[in-house]
Amino acid sequence: MPAADIDGAEGLPGPAGPFFRHRHAILFYSLLLTLGAAPFLSALGAGTYLLQGFLALNLLGAAVSFRRARGALVFLALASIAVRFFAVRSGNLVLEEGSLLLWAGIALMAAIASLRFAFATKRVDAENLYAALSAYLLVGIFCGMSYWAIERTFPGSFASGGGAMAPGAFSLARGMYFSFVTLATLGYGDLVPNSDLTRGLAVLEAVAGQLYVAVIVARLVGAYAQRPD
Repeated sequence: MPAADIDGAEGLPGPAGPFFRHRHAILFYSLLLTLGAAPFLSALGAGTYLLQGFLALNLLGAAVSFRRARGALVFLALASIAVRFFAVRSGNLVLEEGSLLLWAGIALMAAIASLRFAFATKRVDAENLYAALSAYLLVGIFCGMSYWAIERTFPGSFASGGGAMAPGAFSLARGMYFSFVTLATLGYGDLVPNSDLTRGLAVLEAVAGQLYVAVIVARLVGAYAQRPD
């Protein structure tokens, strides 16, 4: 069975059909573009809110791209975006942290859904590979938002390689940076976890990243290479 048939993507009228047939490829490149734009937005002084806007669009796109329980996921994504916008405008820190954790939860659910799609068929095609890669990026985003939320809730959870970090210096872009450096086990040492909670999450992410690349992606790539023409 073609991968696109699993969620009923074939036969949809208008632009919906092509979108659903290539939804994971679109999501992957959208996530990649957002992550690539993050340091430039920070360097240009665009601030954290513009990056949050890009992430919100990606999370909404991830919710829209799934046929099963799509309505509930889209509603949850829109509700979390609305709550975050209200929290930022009103300065309600409790709502800000709650909406941020909700975003992280949506990213995690989207990663799980992408991974399920990747293994939902024995016939592996490019869309299955894009789904697996999207899941990898979504896990990094989930952890990045979690690191940022932890630092905002418990200041001092992170430190710079040279010592203590100034209050508020740990931005969302830095959280994403630390997350993907940890996920890829690069370990530059310029940012270090400074609490048991952040150390535990960093260890879990590093182990998950290594297992993911070594087992899941390698298996899918091998199956894709051996498929009949």
